[in-house]
Parts: sequence; structure tokens; C-alpha cells
Amino acid sequence: MIKALIADDHPIMREGLKLFLVCNMDIEVEEVASGAEAVEYVRSHPNDLDIVILDISMPGMDGLETLRVLKDIDPQLPVLILSAYSEDQYALRALRSGANGYLMKTSATEELVEAVERIVEGGTYLSPSIAHRVTSQLRGEDLPPHHILSEREFEVMRKIASGKTLTQISQELNLSIKTVSTYRSRILEKMKFRDNADITQYALRHGLLSDAV
Repeated sequence: MIKALIADDHPIMREGLKLFLVCNMDIEVEEVASGAEAVEYVRSHPNDLDIVILDISMPGMDGLETLRVLKDIDPQLPVLILSAYSEDQYALRALRSGANGYLMKTSATEELVEAVERIVEGGTYLSPSIAHRVTSQLRGEDLPPHHILSEREFEVMRKIASGKTLTQISQELNLSIKTVSTYRSRILEKMKFRDNADITQYALRHGLLSDAV
């Protein structure tokens, strides 16, 4: 039997995914409501999971940050990212952070079982609608400008664009304000931005914001 963990802050979504999986495959599913809870579960249950199904948009520690922490704890742990947001903005970054698959929530009921089975068997899964685009991006073709940012710089940029202060960002990411300020300076320099307004406009234009950042 497959052992899975679903991390999503929406109870209805968690329950729906769990019910769909249990009804369609031989699987046992645990649930958590946040990235922090997912990290704690994995730390307290070593080698207990076959797959983590991780929502990319959660308050506090979002899916990308949670993914990186989980891979630090157990580099071999299979992780499937679920997203309600523009695939081409996040799929490549998720894969580079160690995700084994990326699936839009709108396709979950059609593709979820296949994605879980393939990942548990050691493969990877991308929605057919984005496989070609991601392959092109991995070759370095048509990359949007923000891909020159490091993972942490990208994270800080999104939080600045969502209206968070440097103090709030430092608390959420467990970094010093000085470090966050340094990341901001690098973002401005690399992206040739003048100020936070430029950051926000760029993020809105490229669909990088979510209400849970």
C-alpha cells in the first residue's frame, strides 16, 4: 500500500484529494494544513512516506519553501506539487528545487492517480499541457527575466511584491532584516528595478503573486 501525505491549507481540497485517491488506488493518506506541519510530519516519521502531495500556495511557509526544506531532510522523498497558478511560472522552479512532478489543480481529478503512480515508481510527472514548455525552458529557451534570481531572491521578491515589509519577511523566512535587505538590493540590481513599485508591477505582469505569499 502507498503511504501519502497531503499538505494543503484548504480542508475541502484536502478531503477531496484524499477521497479521490482512496477510491481509485491502494493508498493510505495523512493530511496536514501547512508547510510547517508537513516538515514536522516528515521529521517525526522518517522513511514512512512514499510521496508528499504539496500545495504550492500556503500561508507562512509556501510550497516552494516547504519543498526545499523537505528535500534537505530527505533528498529521496518524492514530492508532487499541486498548483492553481500559471504553470510556466512555477513548474521549472519547482523541478529545479527537487519536485518529482507538477500538476495543476484543475487537472487533478483527471491526472492525479497517474501522477502519483508514476512518481512512486521512481519517475516524474508533468501535465501534458506544460511538458513541452518546461523542456524548452530547461534548454534555456524563452526564460523570463526573473529566472536569473536565486530561489531565495525569488522568494523575497514575491513577498515584497505582495506588500510585506522587510521585518515581516525576515520573520517569515527566519532571516535577519539585514539579510533580507541584501536580497532586496540584489533583486533591484539584477532586474534593473528602481524600487518596490517596480518589483510589484513586474510580479503582477508575470502572474507571480498569490494571496497566500
